[in-house]
Amino acid sequence: MGMWIELFVFGLVFVFAWHQFRDLKREKAKREEKKRLEQQVASEPTPTRDE
Repeated sequence: MGMWIELFVFGLVFVFAWHQFRDLKREKAKREEKKRLEQQVASEPTPTRDE
């Protein structure tokens, strides 16, 4: 009986860790996309007005 409890707890820990790593990967992708867009905007030439 105790073995099943330990196996269940191990399963919960494993699922929680998997979920956390998945969230980390998503947030890293968001951060890199935001950084890429900011660099793209910064590298675009700004239009100048001739007065």
